[in-house]
Amino acid sequence: MASLHTFSNKTPVCQLACKKAFEGLTVREKRYAHYLSKASFDGGLIVLLQTSSESTPIFLLLQKIFTSQSVESLRENRPQPQISDDDFQSFLIYAAAIFTNMGNYKSFGDSKIIPGLPKEKILILIQSSTAYSQSRETVNSLWAACAKPMYSLEPTDKEIAFPPKGKTSYYSANCTQEDAEFIQGFLTEKGISEYNTRLFKRSDNDYEVRLASVAKTSEPVASDDKVAELIGSCEYKGKKVEVSRGDYSELLQRVVENLRKAAECAANENEKSMLDFYAKSFERGSIDDHKDGSRYWIKDKGPIIETYIGFIESYRDPYGVRGEFEGFVAMVNKEMSLKFENLVANAEKFLPLLPWPKAYEKDAFLKPDFTSLDVLTFGGSGIPAGINIPNYNDIRGDEGFKNVSLGNVLAARADDKRVSFLGDDDAALYGELKSAAFEVQVGLHELLGHGSGKLFQKNENGELNFDQQEVRHTETNEPVQSFYGPHETWSSKFTAVSSSYEECRAECVGIYMCLSRDVLKIFGYEEKAADDIVYVNWLLMFALESSDSSFFRPKLRYGDRLTCKHDM
Repeated sequence: MASLHTFSNKTPVCQLACKKAFEGLTVREKRYAHYLSKASFDGGLIVLLQTSSESTPIFLLLQKIFTSQSVESLRENRPQPQISDDDFQSFLIYAAAIFTNMGNYKSFGDSKIIPGLPKEKILILIQSSTAYSQSRETVNSLWAACAKPMYSLEPTDKEIAFPPKGKTSYYSANCTQEDAEFIQGFLTEKGISEYNTRLFKRSDNDYEVRLASVAKTSEPVASDDKVAELIGSCEYKGKKVEVSRGDYSELLQRVVENLRKAAECAANENEKSMLDFYAKSFERGSIDDHKDGSRYWIKDKGPIIETYIGFIESYRDPYGVRGEFEGFVAMVNKEMSLKFENLVANAEKFLPLLPWPKAYEKDAFLKPDFTSLDVLTFGGSGIPAGINIPNYNDIRGDEGFKNVSLGNVLAARADDKRVSFLGDDDAALYGELKSAAFEVQVGLHELLGHGSGKLFQKNENGELNFDQQEVRHTETNEPVQSFYGPHETWSSKFTAVSSSYEECRAECVGIYMCLSRDVLKIFGYEEKAADDIVYVNWLLMFALESSDSSFFRPKLRYGDRLTCKHDM
């Protein structure tokens, strides 16, 4: 029996087909993908620390059990009848949920995950394992660290949120939203990005902002280490704020080592420079270095192996500004990528169809690289179906971005045959075209959704990036009076609602633009076939949003912050 906090024993486990694509790589390309994968998986462990204090011992305990013996061996040696077939399946489903979400909170939904079998039965199963017989002291220590919080559904444990509504590891337990707002002002004033930080409150007048980096001190790691200048304490509005670095140091050291090895197998200078700046970013705690790496990533057009790594999405930060670590490695699906290339080639023709004035679009549309990829590795929490990055607005607006559709993720989701609230005819059509419609929606969502629109902003010289006398507010028809200041971003201004609002905007663009016959023709759909794709795409939206209604929290007075992250 599934609930908000448990998974049904019938929950499907989907495999991502990538063997054929990987086997088509050269030896050098395979080695490049290997080291990038190691960097992604090592960095992905950071998510455990970003999720909850008990996520790490739970993960280590499960790793210990499953690396010591096979699932079949564990099943055969379990005490019977104490551990039934349903009990054992519940244990496997719980383990799969922990590995998929990289912690004991759902990556899509933020609610806590607890086992579907009693604590006593898990202990019996653990004590019957090879891991327990070989490393009893270690296993007992891990169990002691996680057994109680693993099952706790106290009000403060049910969700990822600021206390008292929930818990979060992006902040110390005594931090509130007001503390996050106060420190956001400090970071904006100092020009420090919040993406790779955590916040710890020592007292009402004493805070620590901790940067993620290999380096642990203010000692420069190189002559161009600008982060070193930021390390130390200062007073801000009558309170002490210390900026330190060294968060996740040991894990990031492993990431850097593998990025350096991958760079030796890079296909071109753009890839080498990209990985060099990523490594510098993680060594020093510098988002500026990560931005420079992203600039080379944008220039690396049509690579055989696509990758991105760092503190990327801010969905799970209750304040909506701090990035969760993720890294992916994927291989290009050439057939599907051709359709996306045609969509990009026609994007400037489609953008004027959107329901807002030309002045609300970027001065020039910077045609991105848009490819369909088969994921080989994803280190982090839940895998999306499409990605539009980098998330740095200054780069996106002035230099460009990339769109990727994760083709084997789309295919795996299409294998899930579950459907609710549809008549027989609609259910049959939905089952037949869900994958195709989702493919169209992802393409439009990423390219014309996230890729459209302009942030009105004033730079440090006081210059506006729009004509204030000419540009009119779309509702009042008055001149635009509000805009972003220097160092301000969409996420820093709109914090907790920024991610879900942007995803909803992109989703709306997708379902709006799928009505265009010219758009659907690019994907190979005309006449009746086009009508069916439009219809199923709308059914898909209803299906996804009805399932997302389970994330609404009446007592907490908010819905899932990740409204559309389920597919993007």
